[in-house]
Amino acid sequence: MPYDEAVQRLLDGFVASLPSVVPLRALWLHGSLALGDYQLGVSDLDLIAVLDGPVGDASGLQALHRSLEAAHPLASGLHCSYVRVDQLADASLLHPTWAHREYFERPVTAVTRRELMLGDLSIYGPAPSSLLPATSDAELAAFVREDLETFWYPAARKWKRWWADVWVDHGLITVARAGVTLTDGRLITKREALELLPSLGAPPAIVADIYDRRYGGAAFRRNPASRLRRGLLARRFVRTTIDGLLA
Repeated sequence: MPYDEAVQRLLDGFVASLPSVVPLRALWLHGSLALGDYQLGVSDLDLIAVLDGPVGDASGLQALHRSLEAAHPLASGLHCSYVRVDQLADASLLHPTWAHREYFERPVTAVTRRELMLGDLSIYGPAPSSLLPATSDAELAAFVREDLETFWYPAARKWKRWWADVWVDHGLITVARAGVTLTDGRLITKREALELLPSLGAPPAIVADIYDRRYGGAAFRRNPASRLRRGLLARRFVRTTIDGLLA
């Protein structure tokens, strides 16, 4: 797929630098990049690096990410997990990851695995379909249910976090996407989720706000009272929708 010139420069630099610090076999795209919904300056750049061996000394890898962030304005949104090729089949394993300007470990989830196969996009080495085992609809549904039950449902009890745009945005979009996946096994984009939300009973003003900030570049300043009201409505919708999905 075509990228913005700034994104292409960043990805080219990343690909050129990685083999000097890790045994790189392939570099794959997932998330909005893979599903065709990438928005410059809004979306993250989500990648999976497949390695022929372990990361080893992680200091060089962390230094690479920090140098990219210093040189490229978009690099703070570049997130990459590093997965050994002989561990691709086990979805329960944790893998070294750079995301949100931090180094930690996380799994390659069923949703990510399905996104990888749908896009089948590699910017270095073989494509996902040649190395990654398929994710069944049952595996995908089980992950989505667990994510709703163990992460999003408890999160909807903690009202203070719902003052923030990121919780409102991801909460509403997540439950809309989850409903489609649990119904027919499909993954939909964030744009498709926003278009679906009004029919699910989401507050129209909140949906319009999310859409404008993601696709229109609009930013709004809210007073504390309006932010509180928006957060209360968003978390109530998320919790009620999860109740229905998990019933």
